[in-house]
Amino acid sequence: MHALVLPPGPRLFRALAAALDGDGPAICPLSPDLPRPALDAMVDALAPAAVETADGVVPHRPRSARVPVTGIPTDPGTAVLIATSGSTGAPKMVELSAAALRHSAAATLDRIGAAPGDGWLCCLPTSHIGGIQVLVRSLLAGTEPVIQPKFDVDAVASVPERHMGLVPTQLRRLLDAGVDPARLGTIVLGGAAASPALLTEARERGARIFTTYGMSETSGGCVYEGVPLGGVRADIGDDGRIRLAGPVLFSGYRLRPQATADVRDGDWFLTRDLGVVEDDRLRVLGRVDDVVNTGGEKILATEVAAVLARHPQVKDVAVVGRPDPEWGERVTAVIVPAGDPPTLTDLRAWVRDTLPAHAAPRELDLVEAIPLLPSGKPDRQALREARTPGA
Repeated sequence: MHALVLPPGPRLFRALAAALDGDGPAICPLSPDLPRPALDAMVDALAPAAVETADGVVPHRPRSARVPVTGIPTDPGTAVLIATSGSTGAPKMVELSAAALRHSAAATLDRIGAAPGDGWLCCLPTSHIGGIQVLVRSLLAGTEPVIQPKFDVDAVASVPERHMGLVPTQLRRLLDAGVDPARLGTIVLGGAAASPALLTEARERGARIFTTYGMSETSGGCVYEGVPLGGVRADIGDDGRIRLAGPVLFSGYRLRPQATADVRDGDWFLTRDLGVVEDDRLRVLGRVDDVVNTGGEKILATEVAAVLARHPQVKDVAVVGRPDPEWGERVTAVIVPAGDPPTLTDLRAWVRDTLPAHAAPRELDLVEAIPLLPSGKPDRQALREARTPGA
C-alpha cells in the first residue's frame, strides 16, 4: 500500500485505476496541503510500504519511535484507504475494497440516470471519499474526468455540461455568483446537510440535484433522496441511531480491530447519526453529538438549525452547544446573515413559534462564513469554541 501525497490530477487518477484493477498497490490519498507534522504523523500511523509525492516514490521510513513498523499489508481486496475527516476525534484509516467502491459508483450511475460516456467534473478534495467516488464513477462511465485542483466558481462554470459532486457551500457559491445551474450536469450533493432554502432556490433555477447521505465507511453516499442505493439497507436501531448494511461497506479501520468491532453489529454498520424512516424514506435528524443538554432539557441542534435556516435574514446557519456555568450548555446560533443581521431576540421568537422554549438560542454569533473542514463538513469543534466576551 502506498500513501499518495499528491494534488488532484491525472497521476492520482491513474494510481486509482491501477488500484481498482489490482494492477497497482492500494492507495491512501493524503492532501499535500496538510501541515508537515500532521502529515508525517498520519503517514506513520498508516504504515505504508512507500510514499508517493510529486518528486517520485520512496520507501516509507517512520519518523516516530512509537510506530517503528512499515509496509503492513492491507486487508485482501483493499483498493483505497480514506482518512476520516476527524470531525469528532482523531482520524481513522477506512479500508475500502475495489468491489465496494465499484458497487457504490455503479449504483449511483443507475440512480441518477447517467449514461455510459457521460463526463464528470471533480472539484472535491481527492483525499476524501467524495472526490474519490467522482473519479470511480468516471472510470465506470469510461470517460476521462475534468479534475480541478481546487474548487473555483469560474472554472466550474466554464466546463461543458458534466455531472459533479458538490458540498452545499460550493453550491451556494455557484448560485451567488450567478452561475446557471441548469447548464450543469447532475449534482450529487453531500458532505453536509443542505438547507431547504438552498435546495429550493437551486431547483427553481433548473438544477438537477440528488441529496445524499453516507460516509467514508459506506464508500460515500449510499442513500439518495432518502432512498438507499441498490443493494443497500437502512434501518433505525433501538437507540435511534441509523444502521446501514450492504456491499458498499468498508472492510475495517486499518490496524484498529477494536474500533472496527465497536461500529459493527453483524452485517450492520452503526453510524453516529440519529434518524427516522418516514414514508419509506430515511430522514437524518443529526449526529448523536449534536444533542445539546441545556438546563436538563435535550434538544437536537440540527432541528433548531433547520428552523433558523427559514428566517429571511439568515443565509447560512449552524447550531451548537457551548459550555455554560448555569445551563450546562447554551444553545448557540452561528449565523451568516442575509443582508441586515437578525437580532438574538428575533431569532428566539422565531424558534419559539415552532419548537419548545428551551430550544431557542441563548447566544448569537454572527460570522462571514461557517467554518468548514476540508471535506466540506462544518467544523463542529471550531463552532463549539466559546468566544471571548465582547469579542
